Amino acid sequence: MEIEVFNETKENLDQELSDLKTLLINVAKDEGLDNILFNVIIVDNSKIRELNRDYRNIDRETDVISFALEDDKTFNLDEIRVLGDIYISIDKARSQALEYGHSFKRELSFLAIHGFLHLLGYDHMTEDEEKVMFKKQEEVLSRYEINR
Repeated sequence: MEIEVFNETKENLDQELSDLKTLLINVAKDEGLDNILFNVIIVDNSKIRELNRDYRNIDRETDVISFALEDDKTFNLDEIRVLGDIYISIDKARSQALEYGHSFKRELSFLAIHGFLHLLGYDHMTEDEEKVMFKKQEEVLSRYEINR
């Protein structure tokens, strides 16, 4: 299993990102996934707005964007599932933590789990899909006692 976490901001997030990587490794193990590779990239609002505009034709900031590669079987390398990339806006994570009245750790964890579930094929385009995905997110966060 290889999960890389990159900080493309000027903020010192060493401890937060170390904790986030540990969480994602544990969640992947809980899901029985030991042959995966994906990245989490922490960016600012400017960069995530650029990604949102260029890849989703939505010209505004967002909190998390996932780029799943698994739909294209050419990204499987010697039995390793290359899932893709998760981009998280540190600015949105901070502002949403304040807005929702919970910790930065909880918001960052929520966004990473949300992105990870997208890489695994979960979605929330319909009400039924949303129920399944959001229930799974809350179960994961509760299991690791990352509560509101």
